[in-house]
Amino acid sequence: MTEVCDRGQQKPIDQPHLCDQRRASWDMFLVLAKASPSLGPQVAVWAQTMAYQLHVAPPEALLKPLSVPSRLLLGPGPSNLAPRVQAASSLRMIGHMHKEIFQVMDEIKQGIQYVFQTRNPLTLAVSGSGHCALETALLNLLEPGDSFLVGANGVWGLRAADIGERIGASVHPMIKEPGGYYTLQEVEEGLAQHRPVLLFLTHGESSTGVLQPLDGYGELCHRYQCLLLVDAVASLGGVPIYMDQQGIDVLYSGSQKVLNSPPGTSLLSFSNRAKHKVYTRKTKPGSFLMDIRLLANFWGCDDEPRMYHHTTPIVGLYSLRESLALMAEQGLEASWRRHREAMAYLHGRLQGLGLQLFVRDPAARLPTITAVVVPAGYNWRDIVDYVMDSFSIEITGGLGPSAGKVLRIGLLGCNASQENVDRLAEALKEALQRCPRNKL
Repeated sequence: MTEVCDRGQQKPIDQPHLCDQRRASWDMFLVLAKASPSLGPQVAVWAQTMAYQLHVAPPEALLKPLSVPSRLLLGPGPSNLAPRVQAASSLRMIGHMHKEIFQVMDEIKQGIQYVFQTRNPLTLAVSGSGHCALETALLNLLEPGDSFLVGANGVWGLRAADIGERIGASVHPMIKEPGGYYTLQEVEEGLAQHRPVLLFLTHGESSTGVLQPLDGYGELCHRYQCLLLVDAVASLGGVPIYMDQQGIDVLYSGSQKVLNSPPGTSLLSFSNRAKHKVYTRKTKPGSFLMDIRLLANFWGCDDEPRMYHHTTPIVGLYSLRESLALMAEQGLEASWRRHREAMAYLHGRLQGLGLQLFVRDPAARLPTITAVVVPAGYNWRDIVDYVMDSFSIEITGGLGPSAGKVLRIGLLGCNASQENVDRLAEALKEALQRCPRNKL
């Protein structure tokens, strides 16, 4: 129900009367003006402001408590938060230039160096998701006209090519059907033909469940005076990666997958070779926020006094620090082994249901994210919706080139367990029995 105030304004009768509120505020201003003549000019400004009316009422939805369902997140990310990481998000807020947050940032850098297996001084976290780290890398490494070779065997290679074009680079995508990876011979042919300054490869292609080999690719790139940029968002912590030993020049990952941290921060490291390319640019990067030289100073990577650059997501840094601490306590090798074992168990349960794995080569299957061929006669969305609605378990369909072709299942960090695989297998078994199927 509504009523009309003396200004002709309708309002719900059970909400504070906006006209009455305005009169009360005006009366207060008059009292203040009489009490202190020096406030007279300010009262005039306030009076002018009070001539405006509130035309947008408080949203009813925001007057109710926030409600979030409990779900098991077995999609390609984000993953469920580890309890210790969840607890970190409730810690007290401090300032982004306080010495204590600088200590947290330094510990995060050390954690990134550990999980990346690198000693690169230029190692930091970006305030944004893994996609933001990709853009940060490309905006700093590429200048207009630079030759850029892209392994595009899934959605992330296509995204990298898109960003490269926006920067003005000369982009040369190596298109490959979803489910495959790039051999050293294929990469060398691209290097010889296009003479790029940068090659992009996705270590763990989350849209298809493909694992890209990395041994020898850095050395090959360097023979052609090319830098190697690797996306490890979906693979980090679940698959061995050795940045320095494998000759990777720029490596990035995200917080929300195996690290079981909230989305919104990402991990990034530059080799000295890549740093030289950035620091000898002819032009400034196209983004102030993503300028790696400014970020390097802010993160204490250049041995210079830290200067303010932007306000970091402080609570997100707490969570990321705890995620890296959990990985350090567990040990990388133990984490790799756990994901490998969970993948093998999942594959056995899926094949027991008559489902077909999308990646044919067992050596090229990504342990963290498995792609399953949508079974004949089914609509993938029916299966995904059934598992969500009936069991509160998230899995997803394909993305980009794999859209409509696969179901994607993620076993990420603390979610990589036989118990979770069994829960999902039972849900999928029932979904295949209950979902409509076109038998033609």
